[in-house]
Amino acid sequence: MYLGLISLLILLAISLNIAIAVESRRVHDKIYTSISGASCFRRLNGTHQTGCSSSQYGSTGALHLIQVVEDFEFLLRNPPAPPYAPMIPPHLFTRENIMRLKEQGTSSISAVLLIGGKEKVTQFSHELTCPNRYSGLLLSESNETATCDTRNPENAWNPWGSGLLHEDFPFPILYISDEDEVNKLKSCFEKFNNYDYEGHNTRSLCSVELQQFMVGAVSSEVCIRRTNFLNNLGSTKYCDPLEGSNVYATLYPRNIQPNAVNGQANETNITDEKEKFILITCRMDTASMFDNIALGAMDSLTGYVTLMSIASTLKQYLPSNSSNLTKKTNILFVIFNGESYDYIGSQRFVFDMENFDFPSASTQRAPITFENIELMIDIGVLDEISTINVHTLNKTDKAEEFVRVLNSQSQNFNINYQLNVGNNIPPTSAQSFLRKIKTFPAIILNSKPQNKYYHSIYDNAANLNFTYYNHTEQNYTKLISTEEALQLFPAESVQMKIRNASTSVALALTQILFNQGPKVKGYASPLLIDELLHCFLEAADCRLFKDISPVNSLPGPPFPPMRYISVLMSPQDASGWTYRLMGFLLSDEVDTPEEKCAPLPLQWIAGPKGVGECRHTTNNYTYALSPAFLIDNYDWKSGEYSTWTESTWTKLSARMFLRPSRVHEIVTLSIGIVVLIISFCLMYIISSRSEVLFEGATSSSDA
Repeated sequence: MYLGLISLLILLAISLNIAIAVESRRVHDKIYTSISGASCFRRLNGTHQTGCSSSQYGSTGALHLIQVVEDFEFLLRNPPAPPYAPMIPPHLFTRENIMRLKEQGTSSISAVLLIGGKEKVTQFSHELTCPNRYSGLLLSESNETATCDTRNPENAWNPWGSGLLHEDFPFPILYISDEDEVNKLKSCFEKFNNYDYEGHNTRSLCSVELQQFMVGAVSSEVCIRRTNFLNNLGSTKYCDPLEGSNVYATLYPRNIQPNAVNGQANETNITDEKEKFILITCRMDTASMFDNIALGAMDSLTGYVTLMSIASTLKQYLPSNSSNLTKKTNILFVIFNGESYDYIGSQRFVFDMENFDFPSASTQRAPITFENIELMIDIGVLDEISTINVHTLNKTDKAEEFVRVLNSQSQNFNINYQLNVGNNIPPTSAQSFLRKIKTFPAIILNSKPQNKYYHSIYDNAANLNFTYYNHTEQNYTKLISTEEALQLFPAESVQMKIRNASTSVALALTQILFNQGPKVKGYASPLLIDELLHCFLEAADCRLFKDISPVNSLPGPPFPPMRYISVLMSPQDASGWTYRLMGFLLSDEVDTPEEKCAPLPLQWIAGPKGVGECRHTTNNYTYALSPAFLIDNYDWKSGEYSTWTESTWTKLSARMFLRPSRVHEIVTLSIGIVVLIISFCLMYIISSRSEVLFEGATSSSDA
């Protein structure tokens, strides 16, 4: 009987706790409304911290809608109920306005919300006017770039840059693009805040709370030291280095290194000086101020797609065996990662070449050094493809010959290639090579900057004027004539422009290496370019990505892959898809069943027919991690290598609620204090008069 009663009491207690929890959740939901958006977070380098962070327990502010520049004055001139969280449309999210909030609103601004689309926006770039200004070729006796005029934006590589990406803000910034979310915030502001501004401190206000506290602070040097501190017995990490993977592949397979034993190469006499390469490079990454919103359509994707198209075209133009070439030179394609942050990928590549570590010994191939590179063709930004500048630091016969051949092969494509010699070279991967060896044979294909949304959330398909034509029934790898291409795409489409540029480069290289016309007729396929742009700008759940994946693998997500370099253990979608693409476009199909299609370099993929095919590949990864994190006692302030890290955080969240007035808060606190004092008084009286109040009660001594 007693056991049953006890069980019943336990069940009642559990039910009561559940009911209280459910009810408290309902109360919580009535008080708070979650807000979805993209956060600005903190990054650090060897000397500074950049980005945004909330206070440790979240930053709270009353909403205030900014509609014209004059609305900022209310927030900066003795506002009645600070702190506030201004909602700023993109056309007013300028350096001048945001820096005013930072410098003059230290006590009145707790958070910033960037809301809405870019209807009134004419330019929106948060990068510096001279990207990577401290990591390329430097002026003599200076730590600033020699290749860009930092004092004259008109002669800079990003004349519309605001530099906000490299500023440090004491408040969190949240980007909200969803129209429903924006309307929800505006409705709350109109209902509770948008009247009687001077009376804000006497009534409840619609407010937001942003939880975006960044653990890392000061600089990468301090952050890494704190993380590695011997007395830090826990597993706390304050920041992580920016790192990812470069992807490379050769046009022709390389011979196995005879000195390699069990993956370990002998550093004595291991290079083959007779093995020569033309190095073709670009970058895969991009950047923006907000987490996971960076498509880089014009700033890096056009160059990336151009390289992929060149690779696919050369694979069909040149003979299948390198011994049939007139000039016995292989082509090495490398796509660097992390170039937006002081050339992380290319710096590591150069470092590995210096130390005979590229490719790694595990590949059992001879290391490639600077002496093996005959020419480097670096594809930069191609904002305007009708006129492309060929930049070189030094005037060389190879550069002049290449430009001459380029122009002779581009007569049918309405492209003019102009040789530009001197220090005024673009911020591309070639700078890492030229900074190490100024005579390195590097040329850069780059157009005059026209991208007003460089490194921002608005450098997307619309900025590139891209329309997906979705010719799924066509073979996208087959070379086609101009007449066929114009039946599928308009002449002024971005697909045709990239097709023209990649074809002219492929024809020029074919003439240099093969000394005769292409092996097959036709030009680069705009169908492949159409698919590449669609996959990287609109959805990874695309036909091309499905074809290069294993048979029966899960489809890609219905959104484009992230191309921010990020940190170790984070999703590296762009590197993975790039690896598969290079493997597919530069490989040869082998008549081998699936069970025998292993190990690498043999790889089994679905293929365009979807039934599976075996490929003999040449693609591989290399590290894109700055040498600064490998060198003992590295001088973090030297500027020799990239030192970028990303702060860790515990939570990223945003919610809207009704904040009580200051008078309400004071009254509530006062009542609580009065109740507390009365309670203590009552307890004292009851305790001191217990003999009278509890007369006749059995005392413990009697018991």
